Amino acid sequence: MEKPRREYRGKIPHSTLEKVSKLILPDLAHRFLFGPTSDFFLARLLIGAAFGAICGIGLFFGLLYNISLTPFHKVITGYVFIALCALSGMLSSYFRCSVLLMFPSILGSRGQAYVMLFIIQCLYQGPISNIQHNVQDVAFSMGCNIDLQIGHSKIMWRTVTEPFLQVLEEIVADSVQLQQEAQNVSRAFQGIKNEVMGQYGYDSLDQNHTATGNSTQEQYTEKTRMRCEYVVKKGIDRCVEWFSDTWMKCMDTVKSPVISHFLCVPMKFDFLCNIMRVMTPWCKDQIPVEGNFGQTFDKLSSSISKLGEQFTTNVFLKKIEDQPLFGVKVFQDEFRKELTRSFEEKRNTVEQILEIIQILLTFTFIAVFKSAFGYARQYTRDIYFDNVYITTYFRQIDERRKRGGKRYLLPLKKAEKSIFIEPCSFKIHSSELQLVKASLLQFVSLALLVCLLLVTDRVLYHIFDIIRRHTFTEQSFTSSHDIHIDIKGESMLAKLLRKTIGAFNTSSNIDLQSSNWQCLPQPRALSQADYLWSTLPVGIMGLMCCLQVYINRLRRVITSFYFPKREKKRILFLYNLQNQRHITFVKRLSKQLRRQRKEPKTVLSVLLAPLERLGWGVCWCWVCTECMRKQRAVHCLVAGCNVIYCAQCWRDLGSSCICSFPNDRELQESDSDTDTVYYVH
Repeated sequence: MEKPRREYRGKIPHSTLEKVSKLILPDLAHRFLFGPTSDFFLARLLIGAAFGAICGIGLFFGLLYNISLTPFHKVITGYVFIALCALSGMLSSYFRCSVLLMFPSILGSRGQAYVMLFIIQCLYQGPISNIQHNVQDVAFSMGCNIDLQIGHSKIMWRTVTEPFLQVLEEIVADSVQLQQEAQNVSRAFQGIKNEVMGQYGYDSLDQNHTATGNSTQEQYTEKTRMRCEYVVKKGIDRCVEWFSDTWMKCMDTVKSPVISHFLCVPMKFDFLCNIMRVMTPWCKDQIPVEGNFGQTFDKLSSSISKLGEQFTTNVFLKKIEDQPLFGVKVFQDEFRKELTRSFEEKRNTVEQILEIIQILLTFTFIAVFKSAFGYARQYTRDIYFDNVYITTYFRQIDERRKRGGKRYLLPLKKAEKSIFIEPCSFKIHSSELQLVKASLLQFVSLALLVCLLLVTDRVLYHIFDIIRRHTFTEQSFTSSHDIHIDIKGESMLAKLLRKTIGAFNTSSNIDLQSSNWQCLPQPRALSQADYLWSTLPVGIMGLMCCLQVYINRLRRVITSFYFPKREKKRILFLYNLQNQRHITFVKRLSKQLRRQRKEPKTVLSVLLAPLERLGWGVCWCWVCTECMRKQRAVHCLVAGCNVIYCAQCWRDLGSSCICSFPNDRELQESDSDTDTVYYVH
């Protein structure tokens, strides 16, 4: 047991993380982290279980806590989930590695998706919700003003129509008394009707042609003519009767027969009564009947007859639908209800969107865990996957080969630098730059959206605040009238007029003061916390865009910690693969230079030519076109050959210039210069 420990203590660390751990941690903790898995077996199981339980709690709150479950089922699900995570953390290094890989994924592209959804949620709860609140407040303000105008219109209409309604109400209340008055009028008119329509003043038996009249006017005219003859005849008869009575009185008074006959002879002149017949033609020609008497009598008779019927009064109120104004019907109650219903529907829609975003946030955690597990799985199965880093072990291999006099790779050629990534370098590799560009594009788009919403909210707030401060109005309604109508007389018409027109004897005095203060909009501005929650996640996302390249490099560090043997195979494979590429690269360029025999010309060689006089001359390798000082360059010693090499290309060519190579010669490399290439499937 002591021998493996001594061997482990003398082992050289193969990673920067292992070096730091050995430098700052106690030996026991360092051996626990980087020692063989057989050491501290029970402690590893317990710590793995604790690590899995802690990670399970975090994953539960991130994944399942926001799902709608009953408290009982949520507790049961939580215990089961945490127990499974503890068991996985105790037995599976894949699980522990995947959980740790979630942190770089959260801070990387997967985390940006989560932050983007979180920003959208903050926007819905911040400026979007505030814009909706302010617009809703303005809409309700419009509805309140409409209600206020409708109320004022009702007051004015009630003031105008109240006298008419009072007249109708009094007519309904006095309907019994009006019925009695109407019956009295009918009885009084009956005498006049009998006088006009009666058949007296003439002999109705001898004058049957009176029935031939069609109208009251004709009948009354014919009756009047017949009354002329009848009156004259009656006058003659009375005159004859008077002469007869006078003769008898005269004879009774004068007893002497002779004298009585002589004195009473004038009483026998009853023929003088016939002189009254002269009045008959005059009476018929000068009838005192107006031309419209019959028509007037008929109308009056009809009116009196109807007035004498059963008199009832009822007041019916009929509501007439107004024509819509601009295609919209405005009602005081329905307008407010419709407005409230519309905003409730929009609020429900926003709440549903927020629920969907919450579910997407939950599934984002699942995507992050899947991405982390997929990285660990590909790392252990695909030897090419993310194998582009110049690690500490890579440098150790190169240093060992350099000391052994074999071909080495470091420092890399200019053409080779585009293939590898320095983990500790701040320089962004070309393959990483594409991811940064895509992330920055998302960041800029989202930042513009946030700025647009914040500016829109601020502009709308100022507009609504101006409306609130400059649309305050006060209205004064003043109405005063005093009507007094005096109708004198005791006739039926006078009484009727007193019952109807007399109802207008009203007086009113209205003084109403009103304002739209309660209808003014009350816009709400975003607080500093709202601005902070709207902009801080955007800033975090921008920082993540800049740091995601360096954070993604930590994934290899975490995975290599859990799979150190796999990491060694990957680095050894990468080194041998690049060594083969380097040999092929040198062969290809050597053949090309043998055909061309031309010095590589660059723009800098012309611009930096004056520096040669100062001893600062710069030249370029003919093989790899690497820039170097002339003091470090290797010149061909063959007369007439001006080929210049860098030290590494000179070694790769076997310390021989291409001018000394025959055309059919190819570079040969011994098998001792290369290590075995490992291919893992």
